[in-house]
Amino acid sequence: MDNRLNGAEAMVRMLEAQGVRHIFGLCGDTTLPFYDAMHLLDHKIEHVLTRDERSATYMADGYSRVTGRPGVCEGPSGGGATYILPGLIEASESSYAVLGITTDISVASYGKYPLTEVDQEALMRPLTKWNTVIKRADHIPRMVRAAFRAMTTGRSGAAHLGLPYDIQYDQVDPAEIWADAALATYPAYRTGPDPAAVEAAVDAILSAKTPLIVCGGGVVVSGAMAALDRLATRLDVAVATSISGQGSLADSHPNALGVVGSNGGTDQTWEMMEAADLVVFMGCRAGSTTTSRWEAPSPGTRIVHFDVDPMVIGANLPTEVGVVGDLRLALEMVNAELDRRDHGASTFGGAAAVADIKRRKFEIFDHIAAETDHPIRPERVIAALMKVLPPDATVVSDPGTSCPYASAYYRQALAGRYFITNRAHGALGYSLSASLGAWYGRPQSKTVALMGDGSFGFTVGELETVCRARAPITFVVFSNANFGWIKASQMADKGSRYYNVDFNRVDQAAVAAAYGVKSWRVEDPAELDRVLAEAVAHDGPTLVDIVTQPLEEANAPVRRWMG
Repeated sequence: MDNRLNGAEAMVRMLEAQGVRHIFGLCGDTTLPFYDAMHLLDHKIEHVLTRDERSATYMADGYSRVTGRPGVCEGPSGGGATYILPGLIEASESSYAVLGITTDISVASYGKYPLTEVDQEALMRPLTKWNTVIKRADHIPRMVRAAFRAMTTGRSGAAHLGLPYDIQYDQVDPAEIWADAALATYPAYRTGPDPAAVEAAVDAILSAKTPLIVCGGGVVVSGAMAALDRLATRLDVAVATSISGQGSLADSHPNALGVVGSNGGTDQTWEMMEAADLVVFMGCRAGSTTTSRWEAPSPGTRIVHFDVDPMVIGANLPTEVGVVGDLRLALEMVNAELDRRDHGASTFGGAAAVADIKRRKFEIFDHIAAETDHPIRPERVIAALMKVLPPDATVVSDPGTSCPYASAYYRQALAGRYFITNRAHGALGYSLSASLGAWYGRPQSKTVALMGDGSFGFTVGELETVCRARAPITFVVFSNANFGWIKASQMADKGSRYYNVDFNRVDQAAVAAAYGVKSWRVEDPAELDRVLAEAVAHDGPTLVDIVTQPLEEANAPVRRWMG
């Protein structure tokens, strides 16, 4: 029996076998055996101590998005488990593989009212793709394998494992420590669509006069960017995206229209949604934001829908053709079908239409971005960032003030996941933490986190984590001393009857400096380019606190404030 592992050691060895390289987490009393195993065993996993369990999950989320590998976070029982839940919800709804491990009270203590008792399995069940609390140590290897299989196959998502305190000491046979290497990245075990559905989709697209492709996050999750590029180019069809779909094509691509919908869309890009006689949704659920609460496609518009999840096909709109399968495989089959037909004559003039729309959209943006008024216009911040960021920069945005401006106007130079935001549930405080996870996953890329000052207050404590990691992340705070999105909503929907949305102005630069972050506060537009260039070039963490125009006074690229 001396060669056996205890349960905590088995968990470490199983994570290592699954290819895990980083774990983000926060210590607790129920975690003592697991931390001791991490300390004593020789392994290749780096544990990153965070200051909040929510932050640990957001870090795992950001890590997963840029690496295509499952992100792993952990925390203790009770309040720790409830704090981890918000990040698991976001990851699962956004189709990113994140594993949350919450240690738990002893199985032997269930029902005896011990400190921090909560039914973790019931807590996590509705909001994760797969979930269990392990009751026996010898189940640990099998349950870890099941969690990774669930996270990485089909529509990827979040999983949860509860690890009770007492089973961490029980014995596990080392022969059970093995993993399927195919589950170290995702999508794993891709499944292709029905060829007949692909043929029907091609028939529908070629019969249209003004088709529009609208991509969601599924294109990037699947790695289908090259196949989409080939399809869009050969048919000269316009390609729009949801916010989550940014990166489906590089923004410099002639056929890349940009974001459409109520958040990050503009009146100019919306023209193509309204004019399309056929809309092809790809890895996009056609939800309220992308369709501006189903304002378009209008009734009678033909719909073709590609998605790995059959539940989204026809959920919101009558669908002429549904193509269910992995997006990369599906688009490769579409291109192969066009090759088979030797199709090369019929194109749709998408690039010319896109060029006209982008010209008109950016004329307005460039005019506002050049203004020297006080407070600084948010457009000017985006324009300044585009001057100083390298093409492979990773930009992480909170869902508040910064998100619509970055989504509408930031020109992403490369296809792929270089713009990250949490659009499924939109919790504030995401970007500060997720940017550190993204940096761990892609340290060679300059990482920038954008947020409002409201969001900054949610997770400011993680600046200590960033400094401890010596991560050269640049944080940009849009300071307007209110919860801007809600104040703008009160302006638009409640006749400017503002109630409980304003707070005291805080010097975010001074706060960050106290943590050890090199910081600037900018109120003069003339200083912005210089300060951002210095911040981005610095070899450690930096923060630029910019006093900006409030959203309720701005020309924000938001067609509908209430999503």
